[in-house]
Amino acid sequence: MQKHRKVRHDSLKNKFSNHIKSKNMISQKLQDAINAQIAREIWSANLYLSMAFYFDKEGFGGFATWMKKQSQEEMEHAYTMADYIIKRGGTAKVGLIDSVPDTWSTPLEVFEHVYEHECKVSRWIDELVDIAAAENDKASQDFLWSFVREQVEEEATASGIVDRIKKMGNSAIFNLDQQYGSRK
Repeated sequence: MQKHRKVRHDSLKNKFSNHIKSKNMISQKLQDAINAQIAREIWSANLYLSMAFYFDKEGFGGFATWMKKQSQEEMEHAYTMADYIIKRGGTAKVGLIDSVPDTWSTPLEVFEHVYEHECKVSRWIDELVDIAAAENDKASQDFLWSFVREQVEEEATASGIVDRIKKMGNSAIFNLDQQYGSRK
């Protein structure tokens, strides 16, 4: 009798845990796509760190501080995405991280690069939302929409800096540098 109850209990436990696991499991396709984005976020962090080094070398400590904050923010995105994959029963991975550029001619060129890069990141995030929708994964869609909203802000900020540098010209570049150095 004892053996019968244990077997029945184990089989119910397995059915229950399999049901829970399947409900929380992220699809392999979406997991792979988010893992690819994790690598891109780390690459982005490295890009902004490289830009910070450029600015420090050129005497723009304020812009360097701004870029270091951007770098930290990108790493936070990578951590958040990895945590999400794990919560959904998947495996977070860090893929190959390519080297980043390290040479620019002017602060304007750097911020134009930032704007172009943020537009590219927006397209990647949009693709993730599309994959989540195709996989009918509403939880992941909801999770990813926070990044969509953030990218609107990132593009607007980078575009605004480019516009300010163009309008104010080189004569005001050190004032802008000081202003952006106060970023929290």
